[in-house]
Amino acid sequence: MDTRIADLLEAIKKLEKELLQEIEKKETEFYYTVIGKKVRFAKEIRKRHRQMMQTVARYLTEASLRNILTVPFIWFMLLPALLLDLSVTIFQAVCFRAYGIPRVKRRRYIVIDRHALAYLNFIEKLNCVYCGYVNGLIAYVGEIAGRTELYWCPIKHARRLAAMHSQYGKFLEYGDAEGYRRHLEEVRRDLSGLDDEA
Repeated sequence: MDTRIADLLEAIKKLEKELLQEIEKKETEFYYTVIGKKVRFAKEIRKRHRQMMQTVARYLTEASLRNILTVPFIWFMLLPALLLDLSVTIFQAVCFRAYGIPRVKRRRYIVIDRHALAYLNFIEKLNCVYCGYVNGLIAYVGEIAGRTELYWCPIKHARRLAAMHSQYGKFLEYGDAEGYRRHLEEVRRDLSGLDDEA
């Protein structure tokens, strides 16, 4: 891999780590701690949060008609999301095992915890569960797709991408026919070095 690209990827990882550290500092600022999968607020903060919750009746009264009318379209998307979840989970269980690619841990991508916030009413909590699931699912699918692409077609695109998945930096250069033939098996062998934590 090009050393400049490797350096940039390392810098991105460092920045992501710094970002996570800054986010963790918010635990102190907002008086909560994370223990395993549970989030705990100080008792007084939880009480204050409950006082700030908007009732469902008021929430619905203040909601725009546009928002209310589009709710069925939003929730209909849960059906294809569930099918996608099942499909990619089976796909990686079968194919990744066959290719020797470490499996992507679903629980690291699909994080559902905002429903525990006491200042959210039932509808807001339900919406937060939906968003945590669907957006986490998209990230989970993206990592599975990225690892699959790294195995089958690890060639960078000639045109600029709007976003790159986590494996893209390991791809071979577009137009480098000799490099492709020379390094394809090496790239595939390196897949076994992927950690299961991504």
